[in-house]
Amino acid sequence: MRYLTFALAKGRLAKKTLGLLEQIGITCEEMKDPNTRKLIFVNEELKLKFFLSKATDVPTYVEYGAADIGVVGKDTLLEEGRNLYEVMDLGFGKCRMCVCGPASAKELLKHNEIIRVASKYPVIAKDYFNNTKNQTVEIIKLNGSVELAPIVGLSEVIVDIVETGSTLRENGLEVLEEICPLSARMVVNQVSLKMENQRIRKLLADLNELISKEA
Repeated sequence: MRYLTFALAKGRLAKKTLGLLEQIGITCEEMKDPNTRKLIFVNEELKLKFFLSKATDVPTYVEYGAADIGVVGKDTLLEEGRNLYEVMDLGFGKCRMCVCGPASAKELLKHNEIIRVASKYPVIAKDYFNNTKNQTVEIIKLNGSVELAPIVGLSEVIVDIVETGSTLRENGLEVLEEICPLSARMVVNQVSLKMENQRIRKLLADLNELISKEA
């Protein structure tokens, strides 16, 4: 039997995913060692491998078959646009992708004016303004705190993830439009789903049952 390999986004998503998997009998003790330098963790008994990676790389590992299964936020999937199957909403890591800015920017959005939009998610921002709103905008890609952009006059609005909105409020900004809801998703490599259909379907069925019980 070949190994089934999981790519997990480092941090909270990985911890939550491992917690879920434990509840359906899938454990990986090696991963619990806080001092480990290992990159790949193995459960020999169940023939499973796990590795942690940067969220933006998870869809790439899955698309190219380096991992059979991945867990990552919906925001990353939308931004990366990789060729894979999104098979399950895991129901945690919930937040929203929104257009945010000062209250005064509402009018600019209403009247479809040409504006500048700063975002860590240029693909999502472009798709929303071009295809949903039919509004011409200039997208500015940032990697750091995008809330700064409208404050220092780099852009009129930003497109970013909003959880509680407290950072926005502290900086005189607010949610102006909601683009879509986000949460952790499980994705599967297209070939793996054919080759390992039975094992993957069983895993999904067990997870589904667990999540529907908790809902």
